[in-house]
Amino acid sequence: MENFFILRMLDLFRPFFLKMDVDYKTMRRILQVKLTMDQRRKPTVFNQSRKKKDRPEKNEFFKSLWIYGLFGLMLIPFLFLQDNYLFQASILFSIFMFIIMTTLISDFSSVLLDLRDKSVLGTKPLNSKTVSMAKLLHVTIYMLYITMATALIPLVVSLFVKGPMFSLLLVVSFVLADIFIIAFTALLYLFILQYFDGEKLKDIINYVQIALSVGVMIGYQVVARSFELVNLDYQLNFAWWQLLLPPMWFGGLFEVLLGASRSVGNVVLMIFAVLGPVVSISVYVKMIPDFERNLQKLTAQTGKKKADSKWKLFRSMPMLVSKEELPFFRFARIMMKNERDFKLKVYPSLGFAVVIPFVFMFNSYSMMTFEEFRESGYYLTIYSVMLVIPTSVMMLAHSGSYKGGWIYQVAPVENPANVNKAALKAFLFQLFLPLFLFVSVIFSFLFGLRIADDLFAVLLAALIYTVLCFFTSEKELAFSQPFDAVKQSGDIGIFLLFLIIPVFAGLHYFAMKLAFGVLGYAVLLLIANLVLWKRLR
Repeated sequence: MENFFILRMLDLFRPFFLKMDVDYKTMRRILQVKLTMDQRRKPTVFNQSRKKKDRPEKNEFFKSLWIYGLFGLMLIPFLFLQDNYLFQASILFSIFMFIIMTTLISDFSSVLLDLRDKSVLGTKPLNSKTVSMAKLLHVTIYMLYITMATALIPLVVSLFVKGPMFSLLLVVSFVLADIFIIAFTALLYLFILQYFDGEKLKDIINYVQIALSVGVMIGYQVVARSFELVNLDYQLNFAWWQLLLPPMWFGGLFEVLLGASRSVGNVVLMIFAVLGPVVSISVYVKMIPDFERNLQKLTAQTGKKKADSKWKLFRSMPMLVSKEELPFFRFARIMMKNERDFKLKVYPSLGFAVVIPFVFMFNSYSMMTFEEFRESGYYLTIYSVMLVIPTSVMMLAHSGSYKGGWIYQVAPVENPANVNKAALKAFLFQLFLPLFLFVSVIFSFLFGLRIADDLFAVLLAALIYTVLCFFTSEKELAFSQPFDAVKQSGDIGIFLLFLIIPVFAGLHYFAMKLAFGVLGYAVLLLIANLVLWKRLR
C-alpha cells in the first residue's frame, strides 16, 4: 500500500497521539487503508461522476479541488478593503466557513457517521478512541486539502497586499477555523446521538444538516449586518450575541494583533478565536468513546411505521398520477423518505432553497421603506427556489440500495417511462411543493394576495423546469444506480441548467408590464406543461 505523504507528515505528531491513549500504529494503518480506498471516491461538489472503467486508480477528489480554487477567488476583494481588520476578516471568514461547513455537511458527514467498517474493526481488539480518531483524521485530511485549494490564491494575494504577518495569521486562522468546524459538527451529532435512537435519529440528523446549511447562510448575512457604514467606514457596536458568530472571532483576532483597536469586545472575540477550536476539539476527544458507543444506535430500528395512506389521494386524481404510475409514485415517495444516503445529499439543498429567496430580497430591502418594498416586484426572487431542482432530479436515479434495481427487470412494467415520470412527480409532491408552499405563504404575507397569480405562474415554470432538467439527464431508471456513479452530460451541466431560471424570471418580469400579462404567461406555461409532460419518456 502507498505510504501517503500526509501520513508521513502525521508521523511527526506520533507522541501527541500516544499521550491521548491512541494506538498510533493501528490508527495509521486504518488511515492508510481508507485513503487507498478513497482512490475511487467522487465528491459531490461535481454533482457528477463517470462510471469509471478506465484508470480507476486516480483519486477523483483531487480533480475537484480546482472548483474550490474558484470559490477562493471570492475572498480576494476583501483583502483590498481599508485597514478595518475586524470587518475585513469577519466577512472573509464568513465566506470561508460557509464553504467549508457546507462541504463537510454534504461530503463528509456520512464519513463521521459511517458504520460500514464496524463489521471488520469491531471484531478486532481496538479501543474506540483509536477508531474514532482515525475517522476524525480521515475527514480532517480532506478538509485540509479543501482549505489549501480555497485559500492558496488569497494567501498569495495577501502576501503582496497586506504583508507576511497578515498572511501568516491568515494561515493560522484557517487552521483554527477548520478545527472548530469539524469538532463542532461532530459534537452536535454526538448531542443528537445521546438522546435519540434508530430511524428517528437518522431523520433528526438530516434535519440538523438542513439547519446547519441554513444557519451558515443566515450567519453570513448576520455578520454583514453587524456593521454600520458611517462615512464610508464600517463601525461595530459590540454586543454579547456577536460571540455566537465564529467568523467575528477571527475578525477580533486580526483587529487586536494587526489593527489599532484593542477594546474589551475585540479582546474577548480574539480569546474565543483561540479557545473555541482548542476547547471544542478537546471536548470531542474526551467524548470519543461515547460517540462510538452511541453511533450504534444508527443501526437500531424503532419499530414498524404505520403505512402512509396519503398516497391514496392520488388514486382518485388520475390527472395527477395515472393508474400505471401509482405504484412507482408510492415507491419513490417511500424511498425519498427513508433512503438515508439520498437525504444526506439532497435535503441540505432544500434548506438553501428556503433561505436564498429571502437573502436576495432583503439585500435590497434596506434601500427602501416597507411600503415601497411591499409594492415592488422583489417577490420574483422566489424563482431561486428552483435552484434545488437540477441536483434533486439528477439524484433520483441513484440509491444506496441500487442493487435492488433488478426488480424493474422482473416486474410487469409495460412502459419504463412510467417509473421515471412517477419519480419526478413524487419529488415534486414530496419535496418541492411543500417547500414552495412554505415560501409562498411568507411571500403572500409580505407582498399581499395580489401576487397569487404570480406564484401560480412560478409553480408552472418550476414544473416545466423539472422536465427540462430530466431531459438533460442520463434517464436511468429511478434509484437504480449507485451514488458513486452519478453522471451528467458535462462538468458545466448543472451550471447551464441554472441559467434557465433567470430566463423564466425575465419572461415573468416582462409579462408584468403588460395588461393581463401574468395571466397570459401562466396560460402559456400551462399549455407547455401539458405538452412536455406527455412527451416525457
